[in-house]
Amino acid sequence: MSLPSDFLWGFATAAYQVEGATQQDGRGPTIWDTFCAIPGKIADGTDGSVACDSYNRTSEDIALLKRLGSTCYRFSLSWARIIPLGGRNDPINQAGIDHYVKFVDDLLEAGIVPFITLLHWDVPDELDKRYGGLLNREEFPLDFEHYARVVFKAIPKCKNWITFNEPWCSSILGYSTGFFAPGHTSNRAKSAIGDSSREPWIVGHNLLVAHGRAVKVYRDEFKPTDKGQIGITLNGDYTYPWDPEDPRDVEAANRKIEFAISWFADPIYFGKYPDSMRKQLGDRLPEFTPEELALVQGSNDFYGMNHYTADYVKHGDGNPPPEDFLGDLSTHPYSKSGECIGPETQSFWLRPNPEGFRGLLNWLSKRYGYPAIYVTENGTSILGENDLKEPEILNDEFRYKYFYDYVNAMAKAVGEDGCNVKGYMAWSLMDNFEWAEGYETRFGVTYVNYADGQQRKEKYSARKMKEIFDAVIEKK
Repeated sequence: MSLPSDFLWGFATAAYQVEGATQQDGRGPTIWDTFCAIPGKIADGTDGSVACDSYNRTSEDIALLKRLGSTCYRFSLSWARIIPLGGRNDPINQAGIDHYVKFVDDLLEAGIVPFITLLHWDVPDELDKRYGGLLNREEFPLDFEHYARVVFKAIPKCKNWITFNEPWCSSILGYSTGFFAPGHTSNRAKSAIGDSSREPWIVGHNLLVAHGRAVKVYRDEFKPTDKGQIGITLNGDYTYPWDPEDPRDVEAANRKIEFAISWFADPIYFGKYPDSMRKQLGDRLPEFTPEELALVQGSNDFYGMNHYTADYVKHGDGNPPPEDFLGDLSTHPYSKSGECIGPETQSFWLRPNPEGFRGLLNWLSKRYGYPAIYVTENGTSILGENDLKEPEILNDEFRYKYFYDYVNAMAKAVGEDGCNVKGYMAWSLMDNFEWAEGYETRFGVTYVNYADGQQRKEKYSARKMKEIFDAVIEKK
């Protein structure tokens, strides 16, 4: 028993991954609708136009959450449902607002606490066409601030807000490697536009400023009456030095976390980018104006943590190429002595390592002064899961073991190490559209049969989740 009695646990999803209904009730196109239409961008050539059809199955999803024992649910809003063109002078779509207002009412009635993400990567496409979307330092933060205000006003009953999901992914995968929408990269074989050495750092900066603007609006105009909280969700792996005897590997292991997480967290908690990033990137990393810094510094009521895996890290040669975003280093599944991070999964980037979860919770807590942390995503795919048929596909013992080990590692971080973790949301409630991997990779505790009307069936892990948490949460 080491998690407090008021600890919240549940599941997480994102609008474009589960909602479908992309043409319904006035929703506008997003950069992901546009990106998916480009041949070769999505592994299986699919898109999110139907996905899990959650837009039309909210009551079914809530019943599922309730059945599994969830006390909270994290989901994201589709900006393009609420303001189809996205801008601060564009029309508001009341049908989109009404949908989410009712969804929040229904969750609360079922005894489930909503956590709303304002933007989980699906930027309205018009903003990208109009002024370059996330690349625009003036326009984007103002449009995001306006959208946030519209939503805060419409949904006062939600007390837990997340501005952005994983700005690292939006910046690096969207504007450096080109794997994610809008697909910018210096690699001309993949994209006609993009500068991997500069654009991602500009996008990251603009997302921080937009985050700060939304937080200021919430704190000034809504928090005094609504009494809620707001933060940002950042992703990052834990790291171990490839050779623990080599001080350069030890330093590189730390630097990798700085380039992934502290890129965003240091400005929010300390008012500056990490020295390691400034040293490598120089003037490619923007400087905060005094006005921007006033918005960004101190702008987290809690830390949203997305975490899946760990890596062994080997130092680079001191001459990173201009497009390097890791911090002059390389990551490896095996250490110098042959130790392995963990077993393979369907995701090339993910190997379970529960000790790394405890390690990163402590790393973050020590660096940022033991803030309140909500784990807003954690979970795993399973190698070859999509090739299985029923009933074998429902027997996901590998995923159950992942959750058991990770939740117990978190409980130790709280009970033995003093980390202040207040909630946990597993990724994901159901199999869904896994971005560039399409539907080939499954992360759900619930099986979705895409060939048979998006039918949902609980897997073994879904049925065991309550048991895992009951064993570590203090009884009231």
